[in-house]
Amino acid sequence: MLVSAKEMLTKAKQGKYAVGQFNINNLEWTKAILLTAQECNSPVILGVSEGAGKYMCGYKTIVGMVNGMINELGITVPVALHLDHGSYEACYKCIDAGFSSIMFDGSHYPIEENVAKTTELVKVCAERGMSLEAEVGSIGGEEDGVIGAGECADPDECKMIADLGVTMLAAGIGNIHGKYPANWKGLSFETLAAVQEKTGEMPLVLHGGTGIPEDMIKKAISLGVAKINVNTECQLSFAAATRKYIEEGKDLSGKGFDPRKLLAPGVEAIKATVKEKMELFGSVNKA
Repeated sequence: MLVSAKEMLTKAKQGKYAVGQFNINNLEWTKAILLTAQECNSPVILGVSEGAGKYMCGYKTIVGMVNGMINELGITVPVALHLDHGSYEACYKCIDAGFSSIMFDGSHYPIEENVAKTTELVKVCAERGMSLEAEVGSIGGEEDGVIGAGECADPDECKMIADLGVTMLAAGIGNIHGKYPANWKGLSFETLAAVQEKTGEMPLVLHGGTGIPEDMIKKAISLGVAKINVNTECQLSFAAATRKYIEEGKDLSGKGFDPRKLLAPGVEAIKATVKEKMELFGSVNKA
């Protein structure tokens, strides 16, 4: 059974650890992440971008797949199914489809419009028992067509959005999606500390978790980050393992590759990546 992310993130904030959001792109990724969360006894958030939603045949298909896996695999740890960087329209589609959590990315709107739309979604999510993530200050880089320059959020605007009653807040602190360039200046802990001071007990979210040094991850958690998003690292590990399998020519026959065997090394690579991140975030045995 899918759950809201509110309780798991409240516990994470209080316990000074973070829950990982791992984006899913197909059945194999979803199965790998769920099995690893169960093995690590860790709560987990399955992230779905709008692009991944279209690829996987729509949000209702995804809800059916995830609920089916939770039942068939005997998953007992808390699992939230979360729309990642959702548009206003996509949020309502996911609400209707049965997601347990959504992110409304209103960071590209003027703050007044961001506030108005977020206020409306706070009310709807409260009625449905869903968690809601909001964003202030766009995240740098590009992920599934969502592009941000990576500016740092205004702490006063963060407080304005947090006070609306959202569950969690993603504040831009110099983080980016995708691989970090060599000239990246690092996270702005000054901004994060200021946001934490303004928003109090609100769980904060760190997007772009791939490539951030471990010491920065741990410091971010100490300053109120309770949810960390990981996608690119899973993509890289999955692609590398699959490519190696093909290059070695395993399972080659007159009929080609068995897709179940072809994807198996990539699945194991994702499991290893997710487990490593859960250990780093401190969420193991926190279910």
